[in-house]
Formats: sequence, C-alpha cells, structure tokens
Amino acid sequence: MAGIRSLVKDTVIYGLSSIVGRFLNWLLVPLYTAVFLPSEYGVVTYIYAVVAIVFIVLTYGMETAFFRFANHERYPDPREAYATSLLSVGFTSLLFMAAVSLLLHPIATAMNCGGHESYIWMMAMAVAVDAYCSIPFAYLRFRKRPVRFAVVKLVNIGLNIVLNLFFILLCPWIWSRSPELISWFYSPDFGIGYIFLSNLIASAVVFVCLLPDMMWAPARFNSKMLKEMLVYAFPLLILGLAGIMNQNLDKIFLPYLFPTKDIAMRELGIYGACGKIAVVMMMFTQAFRFAYEPFIFAQNKEKGYDKKKSYSDAMKYFVVFSLFIFLGVTFYLPVLKYFINPRYFEGLRVVPVIMMADVFFGIFFNLSVWYKITDRTIWGTWFSLAGLAIVVAVNVIFVPMFGYMACAWASFACYGVMMLLSYFVGQAKYRIDYGVPRLLFYFAVCAVLYGVSQAVVIPNEWVNLAWRTLLLGLFVSVALKRENLSLMKLLPRRRSA
Repeated sequence: MAGIRSLVKDTVIYGLSSIVGRFLNWLLVPLYTAVFLPSEYGVVTYIYAVVAIVFIVLTYGMETAFFRFANHERYPDPREAYATSLLSVGFTSLLFMAAVSLLLHPIATAMNCGGHESYIWMMAMAVAVDAYCSIPFAYLRFRKRPVRFAVVKLVNIGLNIVLNLFFILLCPWIWSRSPELISWFYSPDFGIGYIFLSNLIASAVVFVCLLPDMMWAPARFNSKMLKEMLVYAFPLLILGLAGIMNQNLDKIFLPYLFPTKDIAMRELGIYGACGKIAVVMMMFTQAFRFAYEPFIFAQNKEKGYDKKKSYSDAMKYFVVFSLFIFLGVTFYLPVLKYFINPRYFEGLRVVPVIMMADVFFGIFFNLSVWYKITDRTIWGTWFSLAGLAIVVAVNVIFVPMFGYMACAWASFACYGVMMLLSYFVGQAKYRIDYGVPRLLFYFAVCAVLYGVSQAVVIPNEWVNLAWRTLLLGLFVSVALKRENLSLMKLLPRRRSA
C-alpha cells in the first residue's frame, strides 16, 4: 500500500500540471470557436495532429529507455543514461530543424498549407524544442521532483494562454483604435498563425527554464549504452508512433475523405472542438502515466515483496477513477458543452464514445507493464499496429458515409482491441491477477448508471443535473463499499517525529 500511496501522491502532483494546465488550455477553446470559423479551427486541429506524430518520431522512445537504463543493473550511474539520451535527442532535433528549414515549401504544399509556410515552420521549431525538453522532464520524474516538473509545465501553459489572449483578443482591440501602436509586429491577416506563434514562444521559454537541469548531465556519453538504448527504444518508437497515429490519423485522413477541402475542414473543426470536451480523460491518463512509468521500473528493481500485487492495485484504482471521470463528464455535458460555441454543438455525440476509447487506452497502458519490465517491447508494437489497421480501415470505409462519428467509433474499436490483445497475451507471457471480475463489475455499474441517466431525463435542467449528481454519488458509494476503502488510505502518511 505504501507504493500505491506514493503513486497516488505523484499522480496528484503531476496531475496538477497536466489537469490544471490542460484545463486552462481548455478555456481557450471557447475563444477559438468564437473567433474562428469551424473551417479555420479545422486547420489548427489538422496541424496539431501532424505535430503529435512528429513529436513521437523525434523522441523515438528515449524517455522510457532513459528510465530503463537509469535503473539498469549493468549501468550503476544514472547520469550516463541521462547524458546519452539528452545528446542523442538533441542531435536528431537539430537535424529535424535543418531539414524543415530547407524543405519548407514542399512540406507545406504536401500538407495543403501552401501560402502558410510560417505555420509549418513555427510548429516544426516548437516540436523540436519540446522533443529535446522531454528528456530533462523525464529526468525530473526519475529524481522524483514532481513539484519542479509541475511548475515548469505550468509556466509553459500559462505563457501560452497569456500570449493567445494577447494576440487574439487584446491586439485586435488595440488595432481597431490605434493600429500604429502595434503595426510593427501585428497583422490581423495572420489569424490562426498567432496560435502557433504563442506555442513556439512558450516552448522556447521552457527550454530556458530547463537549462539548469540540462547542465546536470556531465560529459558521460556512452556510445555502447546508446546502441542498447536504441535497440530497446525502437519497438517503443513503433509502439508510440502507432499509438499516436491511432489518436490522430483520423484527423489527418478526414480532409482527404470529403469531396471539398472546405467541407472537410468544417467537419474536422467540429470534431476537434467537441473532442476537447473529452480531454479530461486524457489528462487523467497522462498524469497517471507520468507517475506510473518511474513507479513500475522502481518496483521491478526492488526485492522482497509482491510487485504484481502493486500492479494489480494500480489497475483497479485507475479503472475506478477513470469510470468516475467518464460519468462525471457525460452527466454534466449539458453544462460543459458551453465551453464551445453553439455552432459546434452538433458534434457533442462523439464525447461519450471518445471518452470510453480513452478509458480503454488507459487500461492498455496499465497492461503494458508486462512487456516493458521484461524487455519484450516488440509486443506493444504488434498491438498498436493491429489498432492502427482498425483505425485506417474504419476511417476509409465509414467516414465518407458517417463523417466524424466514424472517427470516434474507430478510436473506440482500436483501443478496445489493443486492450484485449495485450491482456490475453500478457497473461500467457507474464501473468498478473488483475481481478477481472471486479473490474467488469465496475464497468457494469458504470454502464447501468449511464443508461439510466440517458433514459430518465428531467425537463428542468437544474433538477436533471441534481439527479445525475445522485447517480454519480451512487457510483462513488458502490466503489468505496466494494473496496472497503476510504480516501485516507490513499493519502501519504505523516512520519512520526
């Protein structure tokens, strides 16, 4: 239980930067949907989908490789793993910057962004800096410094938000009154370009903030270790690439599956905006991931207690909390929908589907413990490629008929299959008793409560929300009673003086 309490504590702190930060970014969605048309927001969604894939390529699994080799039995000094991964990712990020600068025009043309090369260049520079900074962030997690991690992350997010408000709200207001004051740096025609510029400036500031942590790495580059790290990380690259493509390929495919670009970008804008409402589940999964990776490798290094019991407990608590979040968001969707402009409301039906897909992905991530600690990461690659095949097939076949709704169901099917494959193969290769009947019980309770909330709708909105709050409280009561649990058991204990 002590290990689980530590995991919960770190998840809460990492979640501060992830959940609070993403929530603040979430508050930009009303701004974007109010100022920009769905077709314009579709361009933003498309570029960020491409950037997400590029980020995985530029980090190529070195975050997880760093954790593995920083805890490796044959390499006692973790600074070697840090220096080696930092120099490797730094070198490849510089190569990427140079390549994009030289090939900017053909890249922009291939991405249907001809005439807006600056959008591509800014996001390429930002993602290269972010990729490099991912290693110092991993180092902070390794050294169990979640507070500094959270502070730097929040600096990034806070600055990005301030810059968005400055360029999208304040500058147009100044321009309408005294354009000469800002004409030297501001142009109204740049439009959504200021979203990307804000991102680039915020990433540059984070790089500066992390310089002291980069200086911690001495000249301990180990070429032999790098070869081993790359061998270990390559399957993780394929796994991460397939995984992020599973999340974003629908957004990249969608513009090519409609007869005209304008219709496609409008559909993509609506799908992307409504998907932001479901981002709460992704925030929780990400916060959990930040704490879980160092946790499982540290647990694997320890001797003398039941490690598998810790993995099983972590899965149980993840499922309970993720289903609670699913019910919370879907129950309060009549209120949460006002985070986006009403012209986007037609896409709200994707929210429950996307959120349950994210639950499946979180479970899949929990299940990944067996192939990560046994150095059989190639299995994660096969699972993700299977999911990718499903995403491609469902999108190509059904998007032309059903639009963005098919994108949501493609994610649901993809992560559901990946979750099941990882579970059954994992039980054969590295058996962990996850208490499946107990987990299925929670899913059944969640399904019943969600069904009741959809079947019994009270006309008065406030009374209806109160009714759904009672249903949410019922889920919490069932979970606490079933586990004979109080929240105090999950909180870190005070040490006696």
